[in-house]
Amino acid sequence: MNFEPHDYQTYAIEYIETHPVSAVLLDMGLGKTVISLTAIADLMFDSFLARRVLVIAPLRVARDTWPAELKKWSHLRHLTFAVAVGTPAERKAALMASADITIINRENVQWLIEESGMAFDFDTVVIDELSSFKNHQSKRFKALLKVRPKIKRIIGLTGTPSSNGLMDLWAEFRLLDMGQRLGRFITQYRNNYFMPDKRNGQIIYSYKPLPYAEDAIYQQISDITISMKSTDYLQMPELISSQYEVQLSEDEKNRYEQLKAELVLHLSDEEITAANAASLTGKLVQLANGAIYTDTGDTVEFHDRKLDALEDLIEAANEKPVLVAYWFKHDLQRIKKRFAVRELKSSKDIEDWNNGKIPVAVIHPASAGHGLNLQAGGSTLIWFGLTWSLELYQQTNARLWRQGQTDRTVVIQHIITKGTIDERILKALSHKELTQNALIDAVKANL
Repeated sequence: MNFEPHDYQTYAIEYIETHPVSAVLLDMGLGKTVISLTAIADLMFDSFLARRVLVIAPLRVARDTWPAELKKWSHLRHLTFAVAVGTPAERKAALMASADITIINRENVQWLIEESGMAFDFDTVVIDELSSFKNHQSKRFKALLKVRPKIKRIIGLTGTPSSNGLMDLWAEFRLLDMGQRLGRFITQYRNNYFMPDKRNGQIIYSYKPLPYAEDAIYQQISDITISMKSTDYLQMPELISSQYEVQLSEDEKNRYEQLKAELVLHLSDEEITAANAASLTGKLVQLANGAIYTDTGDTVEFHDRKLDALEDLIEAANEKPVLVAYWFKHDLQRIKKRFAVRELKSSKDIEDWNNGKIPVAVIHPASAGHGLNLQAGGSTLIWFGLTWSLELYQQTNARLWRQGQTDRTVVIQHIITKGTIDERILKALSHKELTQNALIDAVKANL
């Protein structure tokens, strides 16, 4: 297929080619993969500024999306590539192929650098989903930081740079520019732009931005960052987001409040305890969804209201394909027990979904949230259980609400248990989106 870039794609390609360090905040559906690959092809065989490229991506995106794009476009077919996923032997074989582009999943970055026994000889690195390196204490971050001085060109791609607030940005840009803009140390960054928020004496649990922080941070990174929103450049389908509320009975409500107040709940002769606030939050989310793990790891069912609501929504779809996002394993087990569904896990599953062969599919946001093209298979997404992660939430929605969606309307349904933590999660996601949108607007590309 011939690639005829939109104006914004041409701009992004030129930006990558002219900036040895670039953060490209492309909204979902704008074609960041083909943009990056086109720039790589030019850098390798036109200007000769790149010799060997490493692409780091989520597992399914590394395995399916990047190879598919390389095969899809005629102007990229001269590029050789190897996919370093699977067993250590399979990964080593891919590395030894000495392809133009080596694609690896982010979980194996540490293995590549510290355990593979192979020299790190990549002069260009593309990090697909830069936000997956936001934790400066993670093994993948520390490993990549070790070899960062060897990398001449680095491209960070994401649509969700600060899904949990401005604090996320330090690690991402520390990798990109080695600390030139936001400082080499996290403590320096915190002292410059944040103040303690929640604390207990000398122990600080969280920080909040100083009044000038947002503008100052955006100004610091603006010279290597461009941002584009899909709604600015594409004829996106209409997005309809709605809530389907379910109600607990009085007894269920009392039991929910009991766990919330006492951190202990007795259900079906099983005891459920929450050790701390974080654990309590997870337990309350489980109760809102309809089942909960006991202290022994067993599952106790609490209510079927979300399952009933899901049945109503599937019926209302009138045989149109439906994608269901779940969070806990017991959610999936209960959904499978009630409905004929298929998990989207393998390449074959994704292909069958896009070919309209799966009426009801289920996905977990953490495994299918990034980069998968699912828009050909349907236009309705139902959130059975919510996530606190704005990144996973937005990315999962963008599997359907993206360029290439043939339906004029995409419907995102949230099944919400009224009077529970579900309502707070939706509110929190909305609040986080404000911070992220401020960042994207501040560095928006001026075409």
